[in-house]
Amino acid sequence: MNSSAINHNDLYRFPWTLADNAISWLEPTSECNLKCDGCYRENVKGAHKSMDEMKGELDVFQAMRKSDCISIAGGDPLLYPDVIELVAEIKRRGWKPILNTNGKALTDDLLKDLKKAGLFGFTFHVDSGQGRPGKWQGMNEIELNDLRLHYATMVAQIGGIACSFNATIYQENLQYVPDMIKWAQDHIDIVQTMVFICFRHIVPDMPFKWMAGDKEVKRGDVLYHSDKNRIITIGSNELVAKAREEVDPDFLPSAYLNGTADPAAMKWLMTQRIGSKKRIHGYTGPKFAELAMSLYHLKTGRYLSYVSSDSSKHGRRAMLLFSFLDPHTRKALGKWFGSLLRNPLRLFERAYLQTIMFIQPVDFMANGDQSMCDGCPDITVYDGKLVWSCRMEELKDFGTFLNTVPVAAEEKAAEAGGGDTVSHKI
Repeated sequence: MNSSAINHNDLYRFPWTLADNAISWLEPTSECNLKCDGCYRENVKGAHKSMDEMKGELDVFQAMRKSDCISIAGGDPLLYPDVIELVAEIKRRGWKPILNTNGKALTDDLLKDLKKAGLFGFTFHVDSGQGRPGKWQGMNEIELNDLRLHYATMVAQIGGIACSFNATIYQENLQYVPDMIKWAQDHIDIVQTMVFICFRHIVPDMPFKWMAGDKEVKRGDVLYHSDKNRIITIGSNELVAKAREEVDPDFLPSAYLNGTADPAAMKWLMTQRIGSKKRIHGYTGPKFAELAMSLYHLKTGRYLSYVSSDSSKHGRRAMLLFSFLDPHTRKALGKWFGSLLRNPLRLFERAYLQTIMFIQPVDFMANGDQSMCDGCPDITVYDGKLVWSCRMEELKDFGTFLNTVPVAAEEKAAEAGGGDTVSHKI
């Protein structure tokens, strides 16, 4: 399989909607102990919501949106004074509590308390764009694998909590994506998911005006902007190409979420592989994803989000159960049998399930349309309404989501003062 181009019609389209979705997004605090490049949330020290406010937002989710898990984010939620109570409240209401954190404030005692409260899993944000202080300062993604392993080991030692990682992908660290995918295989026994989020920002050479209703907004007044031109067009197809070139030519995505303005966009692109630290047997296909999602919804009334650390250990069982209906899983099963024939001792080698997810945030179309994630899982609550979490600062600062209006090349050149600009692909 040499082609990197993916036809979305060959994949299973996640059936997520605004009202029925795998995930919902909760932000108890805006305070963070790092300043990540590209962050879309204003960092405000001590900006914690009360537990009553949190319960009110959970009430909105319960009234308006079916979800399997609640992603607790921020800011960094480990700085929230009532994080243990919040995790317990989410668990009590029947959701899986997932903490999205940079991990800096995590201690062994806090980890134990979070497990007692019912925490289902962590998603640790670790990448070279965070400006981490001390020994991690200036380290690249390969060097930061030691920090990833530190967190994964902490979680594995306490047991019963799922462990995921995400990283923002810029032009500067794009080259390390294959190494991070390989690292995830090296630790497939304790890392269930690896997520790569393509960097997006408002940059000077974008040919748009930014409008809040009928009023123009200066680009520099929007929180998530850069004063210099940067590459903001890295997408899922490009990440798949790198995975196939440098990790495995058979790297196979199985399911996706499209864009609101581009049905072929790979906004959330999932690959699920089955194997061990030593070898990957193969990849699950679209039918596997469809069956898993549909059967879980039939059983629980919700779409599946994160799987438990225990469930991820049953890759062999998954191959046996789903191979009859999914040809790609059947191929993985055949490869496993072939490996077993060559060395029967491999019967005692556990096969794990591991997910690799590529996320491609907002894309700007030439006509000014903003292609968001259609059926976005990261919807949060603002002023009693369900809104995109990644653009909530627009509501806070301007009272509305911003629209983009194309400007003529001549007007853009005049605005730039006639200086040179870096070409920007739309």
